[in-house]
Amino acid sequence: MRVALFVTCLVDLFRPSVGFATVRLLERLGAEVVVPPEQTCCGQPAYNNGDFETARAIARQVIAAFDGFDHVVVPSGSCAGMLVRHYPELFRDEPETLARSQTLAARTRELSAFLAESGGDPVVDAPFSGKVAIHDSCSARRELGIHAAPRALLGKLAGVESVELKEAETCCGFGGTFCVKYPDISARMVTDKADAVIASGADVLVSGDLGCLMNIAGRLKRMDSTVRVYHLAELLAGMTDAPGIADPDKT
Repeated sequence: MRVALFVTCLVDLFRPSVGFATVRLLERLGAEVVVPPEQTCCGQPAYNNGDFETARAIARQVIAAFDGFDHVVVPSGSCAGMLVRHYPELFRDEPETLARSQTLAARTRELSAFLAESGGDPVVDAPFSGKVAIHDSCSARRELGIHAAPRALLGKLAGVESVELKEAETCCGFGGTFCVKYPDISARMVTDKADAVIASGADVLVSGDLGCLMNIAGRLKRMDSTVRVYHLAELLAGMTDAPGIADPDKT
């Protein structure tokens, strides 16, 4: 099984350990993991801001880079949502490219969904115990319908007690460029989310989207919270010895 890893910009630039954790998990499934060097941004920032020509140019390059693999796995609900839901929309008036985008969409999975579909048992081996809360990103939950998969994977960790956040379905306020365009609204939203994390009693917060995690982790740090924040892949792969995202224990 040849699996192509779509790394994502945020993982590449801010948290490479998420990429390494993803590779570790996929290799535990027996996959041959390939990271196509031609890959770029998925084009979501341009798409969300109405620059469809730029988004199409980026999408064409991504479609070409990931051609021919059995599966394409993405450790991000938002980037996976872009490939699965929005690439076909971009090319609805270009039949040939539309067909290629639909083929890519059919082969693309968000990481937790792919692991859950593959059984999950062979990959979960994390020496971790404590209370863990999950933040569902808007893209993962609303565009891809992902909710049960990460919880099922956490349930396989004997030492983990899962706790649910109040209003877990509510956006954290990141929303890609939303936090730049509407900083005051975004700040209020992430404060509410951080309050919910603290109130849950969780020791650790995880999610499948690094943008959300960076946003929430930054707010938790400014609130002097001791909650540690990791990508789900890092927890499942047993890579929580390293500092968490915006680790409050670090300066």
